[in-house]
Amino acid sequence: MDQSTSLNKFISDTGYCSRREADELIKAGRVLLNNKTAQLGNRYSKGDQVEVDGSLVTMDQKEKPLYIAFNKPIGITTTTEEGVKANMISFINFPKRIFPIGRLDKDSEGLIFLTNDGDIVNKLLRAGNEHEKEYVVRVNKPIAPGFAEQMSAGIPMLGTVTLPCKVHVTGRQTFNIVLTQGLNRQIRRMCEYLGYSIISLQRIRIMKVKLDKLPSGKWRYLSDAEVHQLKESVKDSSAAARKNKKAVVKPEPAIKHKYDPETKPKRYSNSNSRSSARQPVKGERKLTGKKAEKSLAYKKAAAAAPIKKSRTARPKKAAADPKVVGKYKAFKQKGRQRS
Repeated sequence: MDQSTSLNKFISDTGYCSRREADELIKAGRVLLNNKTAQLGNRYSKGDQVEVDGSLVTMDQKEKPLYIAFNKPIGITTTTEEGVKANMISFINFPKRIFPIGRLDKDSEGLIFLTNDGDIVNKLLRAGNEHEKEYVVRVNKPIAPGFAEQMSAGIPMLGTVTLPCKVHVTGRQTFNIVLTQGLNRQIRRMCEYLGYSIISLQRIRIMKVKLDKLPSGKWRYLSDAEVHQLKESVKDSSAAARKNKKAVVKPEPAIKHKYDPETKPKRYSNSNSRSSARQPVKGERKLTGKKAEKSLAYKKAAAAAPIKKSRTARPKKAAADPKVVGKYKAFKQKGRQRS
């Protein structure tokens, strides 16, 4: 039985980074597997040697899992790349290696998780698990009637349509929105589609973990109850994702009205000829034996018989008005007399 595991999972399991970041490291050629440059799709087996940026990565380096809630301020970039100005890791300056779960735009603020548990990251990010994230949003102008209905039904963006969500208007220019997916700049793009721009956006909840009174730029450890809740929510992650995967349902053909001329059975053809074949009618009893022969003989005789043309009455000529005729003759005679 194959005991190997995917290379990106092995790296994340050591606590070095998340699977997504491991894929980026592999793409950049910064990972060696048994002294050879690793490729996406490589697998790790017991006894293999893995290096990242020249440093050996082993399971012995794995530490106790850490789970942190951070209130990200505006202007901080969600990345572990320390070369990026105002990156999150340098801002927090945590003594151990941690990485964020998901993203939050540079211009947005609010709750985000960080951890050294690479296995939980992908499970939490799977949209199929329907993990809720709640945001408070302020837009640049008064919200028009029907805005919440349009937002919650789904907005076309990035070649798809956003999943249904919950939207509640809380003020003249503010609303709360609860998402179960995380497309790139999703809320901003949704608002732009409806003609609004966002002034402020703050994430206040991820699943059952709330931002509450955690000050901007500060972090705290998740409680044991919160960690337990997170792990419970992802323990059947793969099964949940498959269960919630939407099947493509082909629309059924529209049923036409029973009196639609295209579907209504025709007893006779449109031709005026008596020899035209009769069209079968659904449910009609089929003749057999002598009755069928007699019917066929009758049809042949009817077809051979000359077609009688119906006599049409000719219009009668209007009777001449005797008075008019008399006047005309008198006029002619009078003219002759003058000449």
